[in-house]
Amino acid sequence: MSRSIRFVAGSAIAWGTVIAFLFFGKIGLGELGSGLKAAVFFLWLLAVIAWCAVSVVGEAEHLADLLGEPLGTLVLTLSIVIIEVALISALMLNTDSEPTLGRDTMFAVLMIVLNGAVGLALLLGGWRHREQVYNLQGAVAYLAVITPLSVIALILPKFTVSGGNATLTIIQSFFFSLFTLLLYAVFLAVQTVRHRSFFAEPSIELTSSSFLRGKGTHARSTVRQVGWHTLLLIVLILPIVLLAKQLAKLLEYGITTLHAPPALGGVLIALIVFTPEGMSALRAALANELQRAVNLSLGAATSTIGLTVPAVVGIGLLTGQQVVLGVDNASAVLLATTLLLSVVTFCGARTTVLEGGVHLVMFGVYIVLIFSP
Repeated sequence: MSRSIRFVAGSAIAWGTVIAFLFFGKIGLGELGSGLKAAVFFLWLLAVIAWCAVSVVGEAEHLADLLGEPLGTLVLTLSIVIIEVALISALMLNTDSEPTLGRDTMFAVLMIVLNGAVGLALLLGGWRHREQVYNLQGAVAYLAVITPLSVIALILPKFTVSGGNATLTIIQSFFFSLFTLLLYAVFLAVQTVRHRSFFAEPSIELTSSSFLRGKGTHARSTVRQVGWHTLLLIVLILPIVLLAKQLAKLLEYGITTLHAPPALGGVLIALIVFTPEGMSALRAALANELQRAVNLSLGAATSTIGLTVPAVVGIGLLTGQQVVLGVDNASAVLLATTLLLSVVTFCGARTTVLEGGVHLVMFGVYIVLIFSP
């Protein structure tokens, strides 16, 4: 089956699922008394959303090829964050949602990205190529943003006294969200305009976007391709956004019924949104394109903190829901160690299997703490 046929068939199933749940969702999800019924609905929605997420990454990678680095990777990471925010918002707007959901998801993304994805990419890439090079300035720029935003969002609320219970006051929420958005905006300006070369392969000097280099017919063709893939990107993201509420109900039902740790909901959302992008990062590392793997991994972490925090806090303020941001003491130690380890890992111009192994050990500790806090 050709790619175009698979895309049409998958899109038809995705939008058919949207229509089915739009008209019959209340009937189907009204009474989830049967565990089998809930499992079937959940697996169906999970499969559709996962397919859309993988396809979003595919279309974003086509845009990446057309736009070049770092614009292409930025499109990919922003697409993934849109999916993440949609899923978190749907869960938060559910009346039975946990106040720690946004925190758990952001923490899960950071652990999966900074320890799981980075560790596996460095381990596999180092095993195949012994040593790999990347652009040190770009990695430093990512970590310079990730570190303070992670501390402000996930550790500082644990120690503030105004809000209490690891929450923020209205004033703190407003200004912390504003500072987060401003810092992320500055980072985007650095990444896409002033210092684009920081995020390209060390041997490549960027003077202008490859999207703008072409002239005449080639340039017009490139513009049409970018427009087409952008349209397909929107077509694939919309079903995820529209089905997020239904998945949220089933996820809450499953966690309650199985008496699973509440943090498992955040982990599942993080896996849905980042697994396709993580696979792209692993392929890049195996192909000895470590800079692209760094852009995908650290870019996802930066976008998650830069955009999810204001979204979660904003939903809490608008709906009057309590939003718990501060992680517990064990998670705070794990996050601080991860950030320190990331700085050490990317303080030199080359990486080996050792750095990958250390990050994977930290990821294993995170998994154990979910089920045995």
